[in-house]
Amino acid sequence: MGIYVFDAYGTLFDVHAAIGRYRAEAGPDADRMSEIWRTKQLEYTWTLTLAGHYADFWDLTERALDYALARVPSVDKALKPKLMDAYYKLDAFPDARSALRTLKAKGHKTGTLSNGSPRMLKSAVDSAGLAADLDALLSVDTLKMFKTRPEVYTLVTDHYQCAPADVTFVTSNRWDVMAGTSVGFRTYWINRAKLPDEYLDFPPVQTLSDLNALANAA
Repeated sequence: MGIYVFDAYGTLFDVHAAIGRYRAEAGPDADRMSEIWRTKQLEYTWTLTLAGHYADFWDLTERALDYALARVPSVDKALKPKLMDAYYKLDAFPDARSALRTLKAKGHKTGTLSNGSPRMLKSAVDSAGLAADLDALLSVDTLKMFKTRPEVYTLVTDHYQCAPADVTFVTSNRWDVMAGTSVGFRTYWINRAKLPDEYLDFPPVQTLSDLNALANAA
């Protein structure tokens, strides 16, 4: 029996699903706006943590959306409430449910390690129907600091009372792979977008195109 811990946003949940629901209303610059939204959301977590500050991930998500809408004025700012509500109830990737259920059926423990606040995680998990497939929803909010601080990853080993080498950590973010590898996790990079590799000193055990490939090999 193993321990499989997943990043949530971008790995289990599609961060661009919110704009996907309102692409027609947002217009031709919808995808550009969504990319800026995600980029600034992550940037705020890194800069605040480096400066020794913390803010709830939901608040940062809203601030990032405000910035993205200001940068892309062709997208109607009146869409903001709809986009925030959609982000609160993000769609899971199609392979998330099947992969988690395969892992559970094989007797593995499953959980998340996320920048998301507890209420955000619960909403996303409940909306996607994944609650029964995850044993733990671990949030950085416990520590009031974001990834990639090493302390964040100890939430996993503390919760499961295990060594880092006992943890299989799965994420779509290459910087998250770097951090997980550096603390001793077995890391898998889910590279759906076929992005170029980076952080070459901290490689994953394997790079995969989807979650089903991971679950079937477990």
